Amino acid sequence: MSTGTDADAASADGDAGETLTAGVVGGTGFTGGELLRLLAGHPNFEVAQATSRSAANKTVGSVHPNLRDLDLRFSSPEELESVDVLFAATPHGVSMGQIDRFKEAADTVVDLSADFRLNTAEQYEEWYDGHDAPEYLDEAVYALPELTREQLPGADLIASGGCNATASILGLKPLVDAGILSGTPADDVVVDVKVGSSEGGAGGGEASSHPERSGVVRPYAPTGHRHEAEIEQFLGLDVSFTAHAVDMVRGASATSHVFPDEPVSTGDLWSAYREAYEDEPFVELVAGGGGVYRYPEPKAVAGTNGAEVGFELDASNKRIVTFSAIDNMMKGSAGQAVHGANVALGLPETAGLEFQGLHPVGSP
Repeated sequence: MSTGTDADAASADGDAGETLTAGVVGGTGFTGGELLRLLAGHPNFEVAQATSRSAANKTVGSVHPNLRDLDLRFSSPEELESVDVLFAATPHGVSMGQIDRFKEAADTVVDLSADFRLNTAEQYEEWYDGHDAPEYLDEAVYALPELTREQLPGADLIASGGCNATASILGLKPLVDAGILSGTPADDVVVDVKVGSSEGGAGGGEASSHPERSGVVRPYAPTGHRHEAEIEQFLGLDVSFTAHAVDMVRGASATSHVFPDEPVSTGDLWSAYREAYEDEPFVELVAGGGGVYRYPEPKAVAGTNGAEVGFELDASNKRIVTFSAIDNMMKGSAGQAVHGANVALGLPETAGLEFQGLHPVGSP
């Protein structure tokens, strides 16, 4: 990752010493716990409320043991307090039904579900089950700051990007920016993502139970995964997307196979990826080299808001293979939400997100 000086300069107008109140709706889930961990350690946020139906009146630490020192109890989601920023870590479909209440409670709403990521009601009819508040779709700003940084400042409804889409987009974006992929029908892009069990949430069901998940490489969305819509919308590409559940807790690893129309050199690829990410505080270019970790690896970014991206050129088959790895709970969820809020509110981009990760570490 770069030092982040250029990216932080974009937020230099914000008051780095400002304190804002924050609330988390859906605080008992894995994502809710990560949000509370990040916000509790953030220099500009004071956690005022965390809601939960199932754990109302219980301490946060009773659900999230790493937060036992946080002096906070869960309250009912029906009793929202007024805060500066409200983070909604709820299942798909909840925020769209509660968005008026959320906006009444907070100046800025950051939604971590898929409820406001797509542009039109027609897309929600195709990919989800319709939309209950389509009038807000034009207002929402997608939060993948490497892609939408210029649209985020001042946004009061932020749609945090999905984990699989984030991993895929970060790997492919440099090729789009450089014109190697143009979005024409001739572009052939196949995306294969491997994801950890935490993606299924705290209530992931039988398929996410340890005996069923252990040791597997299980295709769970061979076609038609909903994050495909995000990738296509924000990159302007048609992609063929497949997701596998694998035996890790945290992480999303995207491998994309690209067959460009025109010849591409290794030098072209280095230029494209460096141009895209050399000033990004949370993206590291990992392409070949020596050592054990020669390509992007979820284990290397576990617990961080970092992303690793890389590539390999298969000249004989006229193919580019791109790789990207994130922690789905951080860069693919809670970390990305905080990053988006930092940019929207004019705070330093890396505030609260400086954790560098651990090595060696067990299963992420």
